[in-house]
Amino acid sequence: MKTRFRWIIAAHLLLGAGIAGATDSSTPVGTWQQIDDVSGQPKSIIQISEVNGELQGKITQLMNLTPEEIARDGENPVCRKCEGVRKDEPIKGMVIMWGVKREGEVWQGGQILDPAKGKIYKVKLSLSESGQKLDVHGYIGISLLGRSQTWVRQEQ
Repeated sequence: MKTRFRWIIAAHLLLGAGIAGATDSSTPVGTWQQIDDVSGQPKSIIQISEVNGELQGKITQLMNLTPEEIARDGENPVCRKCEGVRKDEPIKGMVIMWGVKREGEVWQGGQILDPAKGKIYKVKLSLSESGQKLDVHGYIGISLLGRSQTWVRQEQ
């Protein structure tokens, strides 16, 4: 009887650990592969986290750097076109999205930085494909104008 009880306890502990490690697909919090809207190639890995009730995104890895980018900056490019505190800072490790809050089925109200252009845009996020894809729409003025990228959720 004691052995059966131990197996039941062990099964509950393993199940609990599996649930705790699972990705919540109902929120953008997690790790995402950014797919460039021009080239269609993966450009970076971005970690979205919740900080004080707001989402922020940080670049954790750069991918598919062009030969020109590597010749100019090596494997760790800096944000040459950025202004203020981000000017000439390494792009890897940079917070590029901040202040985003949930409003119904979308997350918006924050800003996103395009390190290649050094420009900051308003941002709107929406999940699709059962939370496995994230539509990231950056815009100036009204959200009907601007550009969108699709980010793909990465397993953790």
